[in-house]
Amino acid sequence: MRAYVGFDDTDTLDSDRGTGKLARWFGGELPEGCSLWGVVRQQLLVHDGIPYTSHNSSACVIVEIPELGVLDDLTSRAARHIQHQALDGSDPGLCVTHERDPGLPRLIAFGQKCTSQVVSQKDALEAARDMHLSGHGGSNDGIIGAAAAVGLTVHGWSGRFIELDRLRDLPPRIPVSQLERLNILAVSLDRDGQVPAPGDIVDTKGWLRPRLWGNRPILPVIPREKGVWESLGEKRGKGKKGKELRLPMA
Repeated sequence: MRAYVGFDDTDTLDSDRGTGKLARWFGGELPEGCSLWGVVRQQLLVHDGIPYTSHNSSACVIVEIPELGVLDDLTSRAARHIQHQALDGSDPGLCVTHERDPGLPRLIAFGQKCTSQVVSQKDALEAARDMHLSGHGGSNDGIIGAAAAVGLTVHGWSGRFIELDRLRDLPPRIPVSQLERLNILAVSLDRDGQVPAPGDIVDTKGWLRPRLWGNRPILPVIPREKGVWESLGEKRGKGKKGKELRLPMA
């Protein structure tokens, strides 16, 4: 069974770590019997009416749990993790639920809305009613992104993995067959429909970040030369936008 732990707005513009890193670190704080399946970064709407640190993204930790009875402990650990790791000046939010929650369709719709519209804390609280949704400092605006991260991740058709098995230990050039052993499917975006063969090589440029498509890790690739593919995307730095101006949420 899977549980979903959403984090948002735990950092500041000048910090050396973002919400994604805090979410990845939570993998070391899980209750006994639980295991990390992956951490997914979700991109939300970038808009002048939304205060955000750099790119307005949030993160969802996907946890394999043995039973629903551990959910309270998981939630308490996540709240303590925010208390210890979130930075002064941030507005952290936390959302926790599980795959059997009957309110998930409502949360999914909210997450999708957050990718195209400005929403409010009230909207987030309504979408996550009967689930755990809490603010942990500042304006508590992080509850919006935390809820959205969970909703989008549960839906399974957006976001990219920032943690998955040995994702960060893999070499820049990796055989398609090795990706498949890690349950990462290389999918060709070539207009002529070429398909990566098991012995082909994928050049990740040192930045392997599969997408969450169809509730599984998918690596979109394009052909570069015979037997060699290139994955899409590359590492970028933090943006310039800070949170000095806090506009009211509509």
